[in-house]
Amino acid sequence: MFKKWVITFVLGTFINSTGWAKDSNSIQIKGSDTMVNLSQAWAEKFMEKNPNDFIAVTGGGSGTGISSLISGTCDIANSSREIKAKEIALAQKRGVNPYEIKVGLDGLAVVVHPSNSVSQLTLQQLADIFTGKISNWKEVGGKDLKIVLLSREVNSGTHVYFKEHVLRKGDPASKEEFSPGALMLSSSQALADEVAGNSGAIGYYGMGYISPKQKPVSIAKDAKSPYISPKIENVTNGKYPISRPLFIYTNGIPNGSVKKFADFMLSKEGQEIVLQTDFVPIKK
Repeated sequence: MFKKWVITFVLGTFINSTGWAKDSNSIQIKGSDTMVNLSQAWAEKFMEKNPNDFIAVTGGGSGTGISSLISGTCDIANSSREIKAKEIALAQKRGVNPYEIKVGLDGLAVVVHPSNSVSQLTLQQLADIFTGKISNWKEVGGKDLKIVLLSREVNSGTHVYFKEHVLRKGDPASKEEFSPGALMLSSSQALADEVAGNSGAIGYYGMGYISPKQKPVSIAKDAKSPYISPKIENVTNGKYPISRPLFIYTNGIPNGSVKKFADFMLSKEGQEIVLQTDFVPIKK
């Protein structure tokens, strides 16, 4: 009972809202909402094995995590996107040297309400839906029903990845943006809940959030390519078109308790937790 209370206390908002004092055995982790459940699973197991170490995990988006690292208010930034050149420059001006470690892989699932008859889309159809060029499900073989667009908010690494790799197709010169009618949601869980309750909705999030309350859509690179579902084996073999690495960033090469925790993430046990939380290990 005591052990469960300690974990809840450390990971909860109480410590973060009161400014938990930093010591050599405490680690503050902030950032990617996609990675929150994974990081909490890592933290709980790590603290079981190392009862003198304390880890606080909060989300807020990849941008928030990187900003916190730059401002010195966290030890580890979780990010579902690579750090940007302008963020590195700002960090270095403030004496922070971001150090990148890849800790897992993720497939970005596109989800609809389970009652939706549409079960597959091409990347082009997906881009046309989220930019507003396609606005009714009947245009892609579904019912005569208005499409309700759901997106993560702009500070989310998931939002950035989806815009750059789906809407803009990896073209840095592209200026495609989400439709002004898209509803921007603050977390992956909020998006999942909205899809579950709206028959016209479509959204996207890390595949670790898939549940029976949403239906994942199979995605094809183009009309001539096979439709691939967001499953671990399809991310591992590179067939699923919307997949990405997951990172942590530290200030310089990690040392002390941060190094010990980073090593745990990359250990066999840590990578098994990656798999258990529906992400894809980078180490078998």
